[in-house]
Amino acid sequence: MPKRFLGNIITDSPTAPAGPYENGAASGVWSLAEALSYTKGGLWPTAGNSQPQRAVVAGGYANVLVMDYFEITTLGNAADFGDLTNSAGGMRNGCGSSTRGIFFGGGDEANSLDKLQYITLASTGNATNFGNMSTEKKEPMSVSNGTRAISAGTTSDYNNTLEYVTIASVGNTTDFGDMNSSQVVAVGHGAAYTTRGLLGGGYKNGTGVVNFIQYLTIGSTGNTVDFGDLTVSRMKQAGFSNNTRAIWAGGEVGNSNLTNVIDYVTIASTGNASDFGDLLANIRMTTGTAGFTRGVITGGRDANDDTNVIQYVTIASTGNAQDFGDLVISNRHRGATSDAHGGLS
Repeated sequence: MPKRFLGNIITDSPTAPAGPYENGAASGVWSLAEALSYTKGGLWPTAGNSQPQRAVVAGGYANVLVMDYFEITTLGNAADFGDLTNSAGGMRNGCGSSTRGIFFGGGDEANSLDKLQYITLASTGNATNFGNMSTEKKEPMSVSNGTRAISAGTTSDYNNTLEYVTIASVGNTTDFGDMNSSQVVAVGHGAAYTTRGLLGGGYKNGTGVVNFIQYLTIGSTGNTVDFGDLTVSRMKQAGFSNNTRAIWAGGEVGNSNLTNVIDYVTIASTGNASDFGDLLANIRMTTGTAGFTRGVITGGRDANDDTNVIQYVTIASTGNAQDFGDLVISNRHRGATSDAHGGLS
């Protein structure tokens, strides 16, 4: 195999461009034959070809299989995408790459799942089985970049296991490491950028709702490390990020009391979160995902009922959420991912 110059490094295994979008990475010196090959394969970055930034929201309480989708850069209502392969009412996670979305675990009120499911984000259709986790997990958190997806935590038995898959292939999970022994939680929410994943808040068995944030390095394996604290202790909140900020919104603060608080951190540093603004209403059991500049908070349950409301914020600024549109169904405990979240930008 000929040598290639990528970012001033000669390598036999260069990183291929991930997609035909103007923000795609293809730095270095490529031969015309290589560029042509990637172009024919629909992977060569092209100026002016902006990534659609599609969000998919999946599953829901009481054995719901429905998936909805919408374009993050616009405003409006969601449309039907297809169905999951397994009930995932206790999912509340989602991650993936610019082409593939992955959902870990889930289950109904009585059972948990060890299944992984995946979708092709650019098309619509039903999910496909990806593989299995080491144990059954309900309401696990997840983070991802364009290569790896990592699952953490479960209300099934509050274990501390982190496990991962390679997004482009299918198969069972591999052990990644453990959550910090003092920070083993479930029903928090993950957020990530290309190298670092954050797990914010959640429920610690025997302690209750917590405010700590922990992080891991996605490209390696190992245990989580303390990052700082959220502005309020919360669980069952939404979480999302771009390549600079991680944001958590809403959630349950304990004893079924809800919050509308949004807070944020700068992912590349460590430290405590700062106030960002407020959601349209107090809400829990919600989920979130993001495009390159905009974060969306979808569904959940307010003080009385499940909701289908989609809200959004501009990640680079601070301020209150605004109305985006409506999901196809009103439900809670759903999962969400996009083709342009923080781990990909």
